[in-house]
Amino acid sequence: MTGGPDWARVSADGRAWLERLPATIEACAERWSLALDAPFPLAGASVAIPATTKEGQSAVLKVCFPHRESEHEAHALRAWDGNGAVRLLAHDPERWALLVERCLPGRPLAGRPEPEVLETLCALLPRLWLPAAPPFRELADEAAWWVSYLPDRWEAAGRPFERSLLDAAVEALQELPATQGEQVLLHQDLHPGNVLGAEREPWLVIDPKPLVGEREFAVAPIVRAFELEQSAGAVTARLDRLSGALGLDRDRARLWALGQTIAWSLDSEYHPDHAEVARWLLRA
Repeated sequence: MTGGPDWARVSADGRAWLERLPATIEACAERWSLALDAPFPLAGASVAIPATTKEGQSAVLKVCFPHRESEHEAHALRAWDGNGAVRLLAHDPERWALLVERCLPGRPLAGRPEPEVLETLCALLPRLWLPAAPPFRELADEAAWWVSYLPDRWEAAGRPFERSLLDAAVEALQELPATQGEQVLLHQDLHPGNVLGAEREPWLVIDPKPLVGEREFAVAPIVRAFELEQSAGAVTARLDRLSGALGLDRDRARLWALGQTIAWSLDSEYHPDHAEVARWLLRA
């Protein structure tokens, strides 16, 4: 395999992962007796390849870059056991490889009319909110990790947005964890592109970055979703629609969305569109 995401080509760890990738794919194909097709377009932190098992079942081989957000993806899929999400067929933790059910026809929920997108996600989310325990990382720990790096990364990025926005996000991430409600399994990246059309169910969730925390956090990636309309009014309307339909505390959902959006705005590089959404959330 050649090429790869930009971050992988410029990062030492990424280049090492890319160098190992052909051998990893070959080993997984041999272990699980897979016939492989051409890979899907490379995602940011994984490679996914359509596969057929020796029994003739359509599947996807996914090899993840070793990262905290994908560490327990297999455990989340195993917990959901196909209920609203793709089924886990096999897992090789040493190679960070998963074999999962393939969604066919596989069209993403992104691109559908926004009312349909929100209705679909409101139906899927409660099915994913299972009681959960270790090995999943806790939302409180993730929030503390974000707080630990945000000021330094904001400085390193050249103070790309106003300090008051950073302070509001940090304050939310520091204050929310101690007063959370019931702890459930969360998909912290459930945007419309991570929901695919399937045969077994109309829509199935893929690519969890699982955490355990309160339900209010779960709507953050949907409120922010860049596949949907981007304006202050649209972001506020999604927050209102999701909070009302799912019985969530609107202000806690707003603050979690603000905190995660700023945290992810200063991920491997600065994402200015995230900062703009955070400004809208601050006023919502």
